[in-house]
Amino acid sequence: MTWNGRRASPVEHGFPHLDTVRAAITALFRRLSYEGIRTYDTSFSPADAAFGADEDLHLGAHRVASAIVRALRLPDARMVVCFGAMEQAATVELTAGPEYFIEVNDRFRTHRRDLAAALAHEVTHVLLHRLDLRFPLTADNEILTDTAAAYLGAGWLLLDAYRQDELTHQKLGYLTPEEFGYVLARRGLLLGEDPSPWFTSPQAYEAYVRGRALAQRELRRAPLAAADRAERRRYTRDRRAGTAAPGAPYRFERDPAGDARVSFPCPVCGQRLRLPVRGPVRARCGLCRTVLDCDT
Repeated sequence: MTWNGRRASPVEHGFPHLDTVRAAITALFRRLSYEGIRTYDTSFSPADAAFGADEDLHLGAHRVASAIVRALRLPDARMVVCFGAMEQAATVELTAGPEYFIEVNDRFRTHRRDLAAALAHEVTHVLLHRLDLRFPLTADNEILTDTAAAYLGAGWLLLDAYRQDELTHQKLGYLTPEEFGYVLARRGLLLGEDPSPWFTSPQAYEAYVRGRALAQRELRRAPLAAADRAERRRYTRDRRAGTAAPGAPYRFERDPAGDARVSFPCPVCGQRLRLPVRGPVRARCGLCRTVLDCDT
């Protein structure tokens, strides 16, 4: 996992990896199922991430790693944590198990506050390895790992590790702070969870708010019935033309009988839904079971 702690290398912001993030959430639902996702309904506890002032470094690291293993539902997996001089924040050796070796940057010997965040990313790598879930490109696979960590309840630690002051800044992981906030908000909308009280970093909380705003806007996009007036006007215009404007989240098509249909991503899991173009309708996503009020 990468980390950024220098003023000379600015932290990337915004949503440059959003398509991959959305694909990662859909992949998690397809691999784990709706029932499997629901088993991750309790996020990693801030108390389990904390280090006591007098706690032994290695014993504490193994305690935190074991707690993350339990939180990510990894049976029969043991993390062996060591420290070394390296450019990355941390790495993990992916083997058949049950032991996995995690090497952590020496920096975390003294910056223990963020050790749990580094371990969360690496343990999530092990989870995805066990699930045989991966994306073809290495960069996309790292986005998948950060997304999975956040969506399954441990990745809020990675966002909380984002801090900035007049002299320095720090960020862990491959998602931007806003993208971490977006994934956490998507999780919260599904499970009724609010991670806001856990953030110790003001910058992390602000990024979460920006990501949450985007996730909430996606619940109000046409053809969902909650779309605002401007969205509805745009959708009506596109429907009459029979083609979606560039950037629209929906597409129009014809079924074998020649009847018009609209397809769009489920705002919860990202699975594409296809509905007849006929006005108000309730649709149930077959992947995440969300019932959506739509006006097609």
